[in-house]
Amino acid sequence: MNDFENPHEAVKRSRSTVVALSVVCMVAVFSGTAIWVSLWYSTTTVRKADAAETHAVPSIPVQARRPQTRDVPVYLEGLGTVQAFNTVSIKARVDGELQSVLFQEGQEVKKGDLLAVIDPRPFQAALDQAVAKIQQDQANLTNAQYLLSKDQTLEKQNVTTAETVETQQSAVAGFNAQLAEDQAAKESASVSLSYTQIRSPIDGRTGIRLVDVGNQIHTTDTSGIVTVTQTRPISVISTLREDDLGEVRDALKAGPVEVAALSMDQRSVLATGTLSLIDNEIDQTSGTLRIKSTFENSDGALWPGQFIRLRVREKVLRSALTVPSSALQRGPDGYFVYVVGSNGAVAAQKVTAGPIDDGSAVIETGLKGTESVVTAGQYRLEQGTRVSVAAATSSTTAQKD
Repeated sequence: MNDFENPHEAVKRSRSTVVALSVVCMVAVFSGTAIWVSLWYSTTTVRKADAAETHAVPSIPVQARRPQTRDVPVYLEGLGTVQAFNTVSIKARVDGELQSVLFQEGQEVKKGDLLAVIDPRPFQAALDQAVAKIQQDQANLTNAQYLLSKDQTLEKQNVTTAETVETQQSAVAGFNAQLAEDQAAKESASVSLSYTQIRSPIDGRTGIRLVDVGNQIHTTDTSGIVTVTQTRPISVISTLREDDLGEVRDALKAGPVEVAALSMDQRSVLATGTLSLIDNEIDQTSGTLRIKSTFENSDGALWPGQFIRLRVREKVLRSALTVPSSALQRGPDGYFVYVVGSNGAVAAQKVTAGPIDDGSAVIETGLKGTESVVTAGQYRLEQGTRVSVAAATSSTTAQKD
């Protein structure tokens, strides 16, 4: 541009520059506004999404079922020890040499079975001697009776005196007494001879043999030959709390009381039987009551000396309302259960629980029986929590039933 440019041209150029700058400024303002609006919209959308996500709490899956009505047996439990129904220590009743043993250790024997034999020869000789003595006595008695009869005839003929007759009568009486004494000796010898054959007095099982053949055994021996225990039937002596006395007595008055012998881990029932009696006193040192039960034990599941858990059926609750024991929750005021409402939310319902056994609990008060009670998944629940009820698995249902 030269120094003498037209003033009108200069003014026109200045106006163009101003217009261009104004356009640039307006574009910048509109761009900033658009960016701000976009950011505000994005922030607002995110906040709304977060708020919606915060309020949309998912339902908690649980398992639930209605209470069931059924007859529920009530049991008392205690520890017990199995005892043989009868125990006999087989001992010698005469002295002598053990000639033979006729049983196997652990063998089942019957009453009257021959178990062992003591050398019978000395006792047979004593019996033979007693028999011979009786024969002698009988001969002497026969002769004395003949003489007495003869003297009585002579007395009538005045050939002999009354004193002679009386003397002969005394001789006859003496021979009668001697005969009776020798007959008793024969019976004693016969009994002693029978004792050389040792027989089982009961049905049972033999234990370990305590003496071998060839040994001299005596009536004063403390160990005996073997022990025979009767295990069919068999007894169990067990203890209950003294507070259970009234319930047990009432059960016995109502009829035979069923008992069950369980393994110590309570996983299996070994045998079932009946309650026989209550001991006549309570152990004051332990505060326990002893009872005796009888089991047929036909399969030999119970063994003398075995420890078991005894379950006594006290009574049966008829048409009791029950729920799985897993449904029960314990709070500061006692037991409660979660009940699923019609809106899908749970409410804590206070209940009174009765006997709890074998995965089932009796509900005495608090439920009507039409409610849906949560049985699994309670650890995430509180009052008003929304839940989704899932079907219980067959194994879980079976276990709780």
